[in-house]
Amino acid sequence: MPFLPTAPVRIQPYFGYRNRSRLRLTARALRSRVGKFEKRGKWRAAKTMLGQFASHEVGEFPVELEIARPGEASQRHQGLTDGEGFVHFDIRLDPEWEYDVHPAWETVVIHWQANGAEQCLDAHVLAPGDDTGLAVISDIDDTIIETGITGDFRAVLRNWRRMLMEMPAERILVPGADVFYNALGGGEVLADGSGHAGTRQPATHRPFFYVSSSPWNLFSYLVTYIRGRGLPLGPITLRDWGLNRETFGSSSHGAHKRAAIDGILATYPDMKFALIGDDSQGDLTAFADVALENPGRVRAIFIRKVGERMTYDELTAKANLEATKVPLWHGNSYDTGHNFLASIGLLADDEAKAIVDTVEATDPELA
Repeated sequence: MPFLPTAPVRIQPYFGYRNRSRLRLTARALRSRVGKFEKRGKWRAAKTMLGQFASHEVGEFPVELEIARPGEASQRHQGLTDGEGFVHFDIRLDPEWEYDVHPAWETVVIHWQANGAEQCLDAHVLAPGDDTGLAVISDIDDTIIETGITGDFRAVLRNWRRMLMEMPAERILVPGADVFYNALGGGEVLADGSGHAGTRQPATHRPFFYVSSSPWNLFSYLVTYIRGRGLPLGPITLRDWGLNRETFGSSSHGAHKRAAIDGILATYPDMKFALIGDDSQGDLTAFADVALENPGRVRAIFIRKVGERMTYDELTAKANLEATKVPLWHGNSYDTGHNFLASIGLLADDEAKAIVDTVEATDPELA
């Protein structure tokens, strides 16, 4: 059902990322208002959140992406939105675009026509550094924030109030997540402010990527939450959430996250990864499969315990990880996770430091 069909078209850019040979960025053409996630009463909060979903996607809409290498003239690349309003830029970089020494956010500019004039908006692309040996892929739902927006329809209904009535500043951070994530990521986050194509800003020492089954409509909400809680900022891969068998339910949830993780690993074949998730949606099983199918690529797996006892599949996954000597932390407090980071050498900058084989017995099932 179309909403606000006469409102001006705006472009919602999502964080992109690149390697030396390809740059990927997704944006969406919408007729909707920009949400301001301010704590100004429950009714206004509900109105703001409903506005994130009550948008009219604009298909067949031309969009341009302007990129610029340092010291070179900028180039524009043409794109056209699909039926859901998405435009996916996958740009080959020829010649290759080398990394700087440290990871950085690089500014690109999106251009489109609205109200008879050209509009433009900054977007940001994460580039690793030459010194990047390890990156982090993290879940969001129930790992850093209790979203209540994944799972079956009953789970959504049970958590409608949390989704619609609470602004990012009101959501409760998973205890210890800020200290744990910053110890693993280190460095600075993307600062506010505008620039031009080619502008660079510092990123965290270890690049972060977030993967969630939350809908793309919540991108700005989640960015506001991550910024406000001092967590490392990084590209966020969300999901087109339709009420159909293909895009709704636990099976599509797992397939979406796995595809996103596989895509990140394929983009950075020379990089190792730490994977962070929780035990409410099969993350341990999925992460173990990733580790087994990509030998030597997964440095460690962190699973926040929020559910019941481990299932047969999870116990099998744990045994497989032990056999391949991939360190696993499975606990309910990121405080002990911080100690685990130290025990496997991930608090040090030297990525060649040997990984110890012992894991803290934070759970009787791991003893």
